[in-house]
Amino acid sequence: MISPSYFYQTLQKQGVDFFSGVPDSLLKNLCAYITDHSDRKNHIIAANEGAAVGLAAGYHLATGKIPVVYMQNSGLGNTVNPLLSLTDKEVYNIPVLLLIGWRGEPGIKDEPQHVKQGKVTLPLLEAMNIKTEVLVEEEDCLEGQISRCFSYMNETGEPCALIVRKGSFSEYELSVSPESVLSLSREEAVRLVAGGLSKEDIVVSTTGMISRELFEYRESVREGHERDFLTVGSMGHASQIALGLALNASHRKVYCFDGDGATIMHMGALGIIGSQSPQNYYHIVFNNGAHDSVGGQPTIGFELNLPGIARHCGYATVLSIDNKEGLQETVQRLPFLPSPVFLEIKVRKGARRDLGRPTVTPVENKRKLMDFLKR
Repeated sequence: MISPSYFYQTLQKQGVDFFSGVPDSLLKNLCAYITDHSDRKNHIIAANEGAAVGLAAGYHLATGKIPVVYMQNSGLGNTVNPLLSLTDKEVYNIPVLLLIGWRGEPGIKDEPQHVKQGKVTLPLLEAMNIKTEVLVEEEDCLEGQISRCFSYMNETGEPCALIVRKGSFSEYELSVSPESVLSLSREEAVRLVAGGLSKEDIVVSTTGMISRELFEYRESVREGHERDFLTVGSMGHASQIALGLALNASHRKVYCFDGDGATIMHMGALGIIGSQSPQNYYHIVFNNGAHDSVGGQPTIGFELNLPGIARHCGYATVLSIDNKEGLQETVQRLPFLPSPVFLEIKVRKGARRDLGRPTVTPVENKRKLMDFLKR
């Protein structure tokens, strides 16, 4: 097992002082250490993984130094375009060290959305001709591996990837941030909104804690899950899944339960929703300013005026709530407001330690929803 501080210092010996990426649960201890020991200019939590590669390329162009981009392997898809058409040796030949969390590693039990990604991680990198090694798990071997990777990148100008297995890094807790003044927890907000919906309404919930909390709410009140599409993967795309549903099931009200990190990841989706202007679309963003399910790394959610952005993207109604009483009143009014509706709910960071996971498979979830839509 490698301590985050030793890994960070080993990179520093190679002249590394710039990091960008999207947090991952397998990298959360390292990401927390980087957050605590780098300034905001030199550690940028990107909107998405492809954007992180772009930031890294710009950094290299300005400094000539090699940057680090980190991600979960589920984010590799977002990087394919810039890795093949920007950093590749046949285009601009820009070196980047990729740190990739290996969710769904073959032989290791994981959630359904990670299984295929785990199987194809190494073949995908091989197909892109990116030199790849699995990160060593002993500190005695780390310096040699890092030195080998940097020698390769300095010699060829090409990216190099280190694949990180579960449990590779020892524990490191992100420094305690100032106590939140927000009174609502995300789980309470999810329950309040879900509890106010009609039995005919559809919910598309984003990946991470929100889908888990919605699932547990339905279980607690003995409701079925046929009205919910639990988007367990494909971060950032729940709003477009919901839009596709709303446009083609216009007899139903469709609610998207989104997160701030997911909304920021593909924010252009807001403009498409506003342009299509469905009259049955309700975009609920639970904003806690954090990537909560992968270690609590900060987003820029609280720095943005999300309702203002939605308004300029063409949403008919935009609202922002940060307390229980206001949310209860708003939930009652939601079905009667001009649509599309954008509702930001500011909530506290954090989740219950005993929060469960959906017990229905993704295929079963899809089938039940499609059957429900035929009624």
